Parts: sequence; C-alpha cells; structure tokens
Amino acid sequence: MDFRWTDEQLALRDTVANFARQELNVRVPERDRQGQFRCESWKSCAEFGILGLPMPQRYGGTAEDIATVVLAMEALGYACKDNGLTFGLGAQMWSVQMPLLIFGSDALKDQFLPRLVKGDLIGAHAVTEPAAGSDLFSLKTTAVRDGADYVLNGQKTFITNAPCAGLFLVLASIDRSRGAAGLTAFLLERDFPGLSVSGHLEKMGLRTSPMAEVFLSDCRVPADHILGREGGGSAVFNAAMEWERAFILAPALGSMQRIFEQCVEYSRLRQQFGRPIAKNDAVASKIVEMQLRLDSARMLTYRTAWMKSVGRRLLHEPSQTKLCVSEALVSTCLDAMQIHGGNGYMVDFGIERELRDALASKIYSGTSEIQMRVIASYLGL
Repeated sequence: MDFRWTDEQLALRDTVANFARQELNVRVPERDRQGQFRCESWKSCAEFGILGLPMPQRYGGTAEDIATVVLAMEALGYACKDNGLTFGLGAQMWSVQMPLLIFGSDALKDQFLPRLVKGDLIGAHAVTEPAAGSDLFSLKTTAVRDGADYVLNGQKTFITNAPCAGLFLVLASIDRSRGAAGLTAFLLERDFPGLSVSGHLEKMGLRTSPMAEVFLSDCRVPADHILGREGGGSAVFNAAMEWERAFILAPALGSMQRIFEQCVEYSRLRQQFGRPIAKNDAVASKIVEMQLRLDSARMLTYRTAWMKSVGRRLLHEPSQTKLCVSEALVSTCLDAMQIHGGNGYMVDFGIERELRDALASKIYSGTSEIQMRVIASYLGL
C-alpha cells in the first residue's frame, strides 16, 4: 500500500476545501438551531461535482478511484462545518447511487443517476423500520406482484434525506416465510401513488440533515423498478452497507483534523496559573490521544479505500473502519469539550454542536455493538 498522494489528488483536495470554505458555511449555527436543510448548499455541491466523484462519466461523474473520493470527502469535512450536509451527501452517494450503479438496469441508471449527480434529484435509502434496524429479517414491509407492478405496504423510519428526496431505495419482502430469499430492493419515485412522507423528525444532532418517516399504502411500483432481481434484496442491502460503513465517515476525518487543530491553538493561547494549558500534562495527553485516534482512523479508512480501488474483497474491514472512526470522532469531541472547559460547553465555540453531531455516528449504518459482532464473527467468535 502506498498512501502518497499525487499532485492531481492533492490539487483536488485543496480545491474541494476552498470551495467548501467559501460556499458551505452559511449560517450553520442558526440553521442547526432551526433544524434547517439548505438546498442551495446541496445544489452547489452537486454542481461542483461532489456527488459525481465516484460515478462514470456516462452519468455526469468524473470516475475518480475510491481513494481519491475519500480524500476529497475528507477535505469537504475539514472545511465544511455543516456536518448534516456532508452526512446527507454521503448517504446518497454510498447507499443510493452505488447500489443503483451496481445493481440497476441500464434504463434505471440512465433515468436516475444523471439527475442524482446533478442535484436535480435527491435520493434516500429507506430500509429501517420501527421494529427492524440491524435485524434485517424483521422487516415487515411487503411487496405483492400484481400484473406488471408490485404493490408495497409498510412503514420506514429514520430515513435520511426523506423530506426532500425524490427517489427512494426501499427494501421489502415478497414472501416473509422465505427469509433472506424473499427480500427485494425497489426504486420508488416520490410521486408514486401510495407513497407519503411524514413531517421532519427532530434530532439531537445532524439537525441540518432532514429525516422523516416513509409510509407505503398500496403503493404500486413497476416491476422494472427492481434493483438486481426479485429475491436479491439482501445482496443490494449488503453492498450498500459495505460502501456506507466504509466511507460515509470520510468527512469525519476532516472534522477531527479541524477540531484537533482548534484544540492545539486554544491550548497554546489559554493561560491558567501563569502558563498555557498546553503545558499541563493532562491537556497535552488529550491532544496526543486525539492525534493518535485521527491517524488510526485515517489509516483504516485509507486501507479500506485502497482495497476497494484495487479490487480486493472486503470482509470485516468496513465494520472495522466504521467502528474505529465513529468511536474516535466521539472521543475527540468529548476531549475537545474538556480542553475548552466552560467555553466548550457554550454554543458560540461550536464544540457542543460537533459533539451532538458525532454521537449519531455510533448508531447509524449499524451501531458500534453491531460492528463488534460482525468483526467477531469473522474471528470465529
């Protein structure tokens, strides 16, 4: 593995960071308080080319290798303080666009991918249900064949991007008695009769990323809107989770770098007992631990990206990456608050918002406990 970046990759990194710094930090604290998604920021990212980074040129993308995409998303997270925006972009890129690219028919890809890449359409991955999160086989949403259509009934919850999405990747069962063999992935357009989206769900963090429930009541879906094949939904879901767990936290690497730098600067300037607090071993140790966590998280993410780029099969690596980066992110935010003391608890410093946003990373795409279980299973435990 060679993690030396080319001049072209470094130029892209710097260009992404400059774009994000200039365009994406509009009223972030205010919009966080209001739980407000900024459509203009999403559109700007699409026009800049963020959503097209891993997509073939045929669909309006630039076909970057995955390692380059990860570097660009890290730069986005470093310069963009709107963590909800970077999270929503990643949710569409990894769990809607990539499954569509891999499993979609040419007609579906031609119909939807260019619009997703351009920002004319927002995608949502609608799998989670009130009684089924990590327990995929407890899904209750059903799909019954009726002529040239399937009729879907069920409820989905905690669906990122749902309030503004025009396309939903939905997992349903054609026969619950068949278990995994009955699961099927469908692409639903927002204007399909029988599909409705609830109001905005209020969240602790990532408040600029819209979330809602999705209801399906005798929703008719054309048979040609299946991703993959009938009964092949588990493969679609597993692929989506592999991409998402491995790379949705790439922007968090940039966030941790920014928070680390903020803590270094603050600890040098903040005086207590006649000297900078950086001279106190307890503070210095926390900053060193921040750097160690960041480097570990970065190396795991880069390794997974490299494996994807060279066609290596991934096993437990996505879960390792997701677990390491999420835990590192939360620990870094907690340490940052402690280093900043009372100031860290104040809204104006932004640390409390970073912490609120970070906490969800241990839950979405499979909790830390689920990642532990996945890794343990590969160890034969």
